[in-house]
Amino acid sequence: MKVILLENIRKIGSIGEIIDVKRGFARNYLISKKKALFASEANIKEVEVIKQELNKKDQEKKKQAKLIQEKIKNKIIEIKKLSTENKELYGSVKPTEISKIIENNEKIKINPSLIQPVKEIKSLGEFKVIINLHSEIQEQIIVKVLPQEETK
Repeated sequence: MKVILLENIRKIGSIGEIIDVKRGFARNYLISKKKALFASEANIKEVEVIKQELNKKDQEKKKQAKLIQEKIKNKIIEIKKLSTENKELYGSVKPTEISKIIENNEKIKINPSLIQPVKEIKSLGEFKVIINLHSEIQEQIIVKVLPQEETK
């Protein structure tokens, strides 16, 4: 299915580009999240007209992403979790949890879907986490999982 991209998307394409993607991906993600339009004659003409405006919006998003990147650069976030004797966690640390901690500590709101742990966080220790702030901007932080003291 051919679609026209309305924003830059990593590994897929840039604004105004007409790409061929699978029908489900187009319908369920790109079109539903307003990241693309169905590539009809009318839509192609419309996108050509609003391309400059879309580029301005993208530059604004990029500027915001750079500001956030500066604030979280080389950050180490500490999370206290209950763990077993052999340092395994009861459950795992999810992107939503990381997002809430960043919001509480740094007053920066980051969508959990942008947070990508390099490997699943299921034990105590330090873990690298990649945050995709923009299609061209990524930042890496460290999540330090510490044992939570049990209250008796």
